[in-house]
Amino acid sequence: MKPNEGSTAIGKSVVVRGELSGNEDLYLDGDLEGTITLTESRLTLGPNARVKADLNVRDLVVFGRLTGNVRATGSIDLRQSAVVSGDLVASRLSIEESALIQGRVELTTASEKHSTREAAEPSATFALEPQA
Repeated sequence: MKPNEGSTAIGKSVVVRGELSGNEDLYLDGDLEGTITLTESRLTLGPNARVKADLNVRDLVVFGRLTGNVRATGSIDLRQSAVVSGDLVASRLSIEESALIQGRVELTTASEKHSTREAAEPSATFALEPQA
């Protein structure tokens, strides 16, 4: 099996406007404005990425800039260079030192991911604001 089989890369000089969806892992290092739906896959936003979009993904790793709301059925990893503005909903959240986040964070349990209840209670809710 090839190391890159089942994944796609979008380079830093690429600009996308609109809706992006698929069933394979995606590495995005360019500009995107719109929506991204990768419910069965991992999305990695590279250090040059500038994304203004609402995301619905399995897992998310952010090195670049993201403006928009994220719903991840798995984990969200904000790396040291990440700058995120928007609400995050996920089962797991990892934030490295120096990563910036502005918005609401909701951590859900595994049972809430698969629940059909409309008013599921979050297991934890945080409001993180950057320090001046």
